[in-house]
Amino acid sequence: MKSTPRRHRSDSAKAAVTAAQAASMGPLEPPAFVRVRDRDRPAWDAIVTARARDTWTEADLMLAAQLARAYGDIAELEAYIDENGMILGDQINPACTLLDKVSRRALAMARQLKVDTISVVGKSQDIHKGAALERGARQGIDDDDDLIPRALQ
Repeated sequence: MKSTPRRHRSDSAKAAVTAAQAASMGPLEPPAFVRVRDRDRPAWDAIVTARARDTWTEADLMLAAQLARAYGDIAELEAYIDENGMILGDQINPACTLLDKVSRRALAMARQLKVDTISVVGKSQDIHKGAALERGARQGIDDDDDLIPRALQ
């Protein structure tokens, strides 16, 4: 029989307190045995904040570091292609092939870690419904209405 602690309901007060505490702690740090390059740190932070802090295992964090590295490599390859072009002479730039392979690997890792769009945001029909609601709300907003809370810029 499995003896892992039961997770709290996501709509409970305990879950809200746990979420607020986790948010105040900032992104998780990589384990000591995992190296995250400086240029990959923004991707690392985005990846580990895509899921609840208490759902990450060390194995997940190792894969998250690989995903962050892949995103860093993707950015480097894109910059190289932007500088040198997709065609070199009469051949396709080898960086394009590498970019394709690394992008596919990153997508697979994101799915494995459950940090892809469907896992985090929901199915496309749900996203569409939310976007339609937001558009409708935007149309009904009067900029002079001080009763509607606004984000500070």
